[in-house]
Amino acid sequence: MNTSWAGRRPAALAGLSGALLLASAPSPVASGLPLFASVTGHGREYHGTEWGLVLAPILAVGLSLFLVRWWPYLIVAGGLLSGWALAAPDRTGYLVRLALEDVPQAFVLIGLLAAAQSLLRRGAPGLGAAVAGPAIGARLFGSALMDALYGWYSSGAGVPHWRYALVVTGLAGALAALTRLWRPDPDATPAGSPVSWRRLRLPLAGTLVMAISVPLSYLSTSDVAALMGVDPFTLQRHPYAEVAMIGAVALVLATGLAALAGLWSLGGALTVATVQAAVATPLSLAFFALQYTGSTRWAGALAGVVLGAGAVVSRWRVAAAGGLTVAAATALFIAYAATTGHPERLAEQHRVVPGLVILVLVVAAGTAVTAAATAPLARRGAVPAVVGPLAGVMAVAGLQTLRATYLESNGLPASSMLNDTSHLNTSALLLLVAGAAVGGLGVAHYLAERWAERRQAEQIRREAAAAERDRLARPIHDGVLQVLAMVQRQDGGSQLAALAGEQEVALRRLLAGGGTLIPDAGGPADLRAALTALAAPGVEVAAPAEAVPLAGPAATELVAAVRAALENVRRHAGEGTRAWILLEDEGDGVRVSVRDDGPGIPDGRLAEAERDGRLGVAQSMRGRITDLRGTMTIDSRPGQGTEVEFWLPR
Repeated sequence: MNTSWAGRRPAALAGLSGALLLASAPSPVASGLPLFASVTGHGREYHGTEWGLVLAPILAVGLSLFLVRWWPYLIVAGGLLSGWALAAPDRTGYLVRLALEDVPQAFVLIGLLAAAQSLLRRGAPGLGAAVAGPAIGARLFGSALMDALYGWYSSGAGVPHWRYALVVTGLAGALAALTRLWRPDPDATPAGSPVSWRRLRLPLAGTLVMAISVPLSYLSTSDVAALMGVDPFTLQRHPYAEVAMIGAVALVLATGLAALAGLWSLGGALTVATVQAAVATPLSLAFFALQYTGSTRWAGALAGVVLGAGAVVSRWRVAAAGGLTVAAATALFIAYAATTGHPERLAEQHRVVPGLVILVLVVAAGTAVTAAATAPLARRGAVPAVVGPLAGVMAVAGLQTLRATYLESNGLPASSMLNDTSHLNTSALLLLVAGAAVGGLGVAHYLAERWAERRQAEQIRREAAAAERDRLARPIHDGVLQVLAMVQRQDGGSQLAALAGEQEVALRRLLAGGGTLIPDAGGPADLRAALTALAAPGVEVAAPAEAVPLAGPAATELVAAVRAALENVRRHAGEGTRAWILLEDEGDGVRVSVRDDGPGIPDGRLAEAERDGRLGVAQSMRGRITDLRGTMTIDSRPGQGTEVEFWLPR
C-alpha cells in the first residue's frame, strides 16, 4: 500500500467496515465495554461451556495480536463469524452464542486498530486517527442502538434487522478492501526480528492482561481479605468492597503489564482507560433519559462519533481532543449543579435536551481522546495491544474499583438502578484528567519527534560532510599536497619548509575526517596566553590578568579566526595601520574583539569577495565560529576602521 490517497482508501474502507462490525454486537454500558468483563471471584463455579465463554476472548485477542500483520484478514474473519453468530440456531445455547459474539469482536477490534496504525505509520495521521477513534465510538454507538438499556438478549426478542444490516455492510466493505490488501502489512508490527523481545512484548502483554481474570476469579473472600490485610467478616458484610478490591488488584496487574510493554504504552493505556472509565456513567444517564425517544438516542451517539472523529483529522487533534473533554466535563458539572447534586433526576424525568447534549459531547470526547492517543503509539507498533486489551481491561478494572466510592454509608448502593449517575461529578473530573493526559502525551510525542528529526539531520550533515571530504580528497592529494611536499624537500630546513610540512600533516588529518588546518591544542587551553602571543609591532592585546580556559579545539579555531582577522588588516588596511585585540571572559562564554584604525570596508566589498571566491571572512572567520555555535559581527564604516567581534559559548 502506498502513501497516495488511492493507496490509503482500502485501509480507510477496512477501518470503516470494522467500525460497522463492532457496532453490530453492542453490550450494555453498565457492564463495561465488549470483550472486557468485570473480574469477580466466581472461578470455582465455572463449568464446561462457561469456561469456554471465559477463555474464548482471551485466545481470540492473543491470536489476533500475534497475527496483526494480517489485519485485513482479521476483519474479514470477524465479519464472517459475526454473520455465523447471528444465523446460529437458538438451540446452540445462550453461552455459546455469547462466545460467538466475543471472538469476532476481538478479531475486528484488533484489525481496526491495526488499520489505523498502518495509516498513521504511512504518512496519513489525520485519517489514521479518524479510523482509530471508532474503536470506542462504534461500540458506544452500537450500545445506543439497543432496544432497551440491558440489551436484546433479556427481552426475548429476535435479532434486530439493523444488526444484520451492519454485519452485511461491514463484511462487504472488508472483502472489498481485502482485494487490495491481501499481502501482510509490515507496518503493523514494531521493527526487529520476528522473535525479538521488542516484537513479542506487546502481543504477550495484551494476551496476559486478558488472562488476568482467570486467576483472580479463584480468589475467595478469605484470600482477598488476606491480600488486603482486612478482616474476612468485614468483607462478608460488605461484598461490594470485595469486588472493588479485586478490581484494584486487576488494575495494578494491568498497569504493570502496560509498563512492561514500554513507557509509551503505559502512558497511552492510562489515557485511553481513563476516558473509557469516564464515559460509562454519563452514557448510562443519557441512554436512560433518551430511552423512549426513538431514533434520538442512536442519532446523538452517531453525531458524537462523527464529531470526535472529525475533530482529530486536522493537525490540531490533541488540542481538539482536550477541548472536547473540557466541554463534556463542563456539561456534566452543569447537570450536577442544576439538579442540586441529583443528576439522576434527568434520567428519571427523561429530559431529552440535557441527555442529548451529554450523549453527543461524551461520545465525541471518548472518540477524540482515543484517536489522539494513537499517534505516539503508532510509531512503536503499539496501537492494537494498547488501545485494545490493555486499555480495555484497565478501564473495566478502574470502574470496578471506582464504584466502591458510590456506596451509601451502610456499604450498599442506593436502591435506584441509577446509583452511579448520582456521582456525575466524578466522571467530569475523570474527563478533565483524560484531557490533560492526552495533552501531555501529545507534547511528549512532539518533543520526541523533534529530537528524532534533529538526530536525523545531524546524521545527514555528517554523511554529507564525509562525502564532500571524499570528493575533495582526490584533487587536493594530487595538487596541494604534492606542492607542499615539494616545497618541504626543496627548501630543506628553512622556516618555509617547516610550515609546509606542518600544513601537509594538518591537511592530511583533515581529509582523513578529523581536525582542522590549525594544529590541535589537545585538552583545555589558555586562550589568554594564545592571544597574547599574537602581540607584535602595531598589534596590542588586552586580556584579563588570569588565565582564560577554553576547550582545546574551540581555542584553536578561535585563535585561527583572530589570525585571519589580523591578516585581513595587514593585507587590506595598508602600512601603518594599528590593531587592537580585546579578550573578555564572560563566564558562560568568551568574547574577542579585533579592531583597527584603517580606512574601513566599503559597502558591498564582503559580498563581492565571496562571489569572487575569496572566502577569508566567510570561511576562515565566520565559518569557524558558526561551527562552534558562536557568533561573529563586523562593524565597519568608511574612514573609521573596522571592528570584528567573536563570541563563543563554553
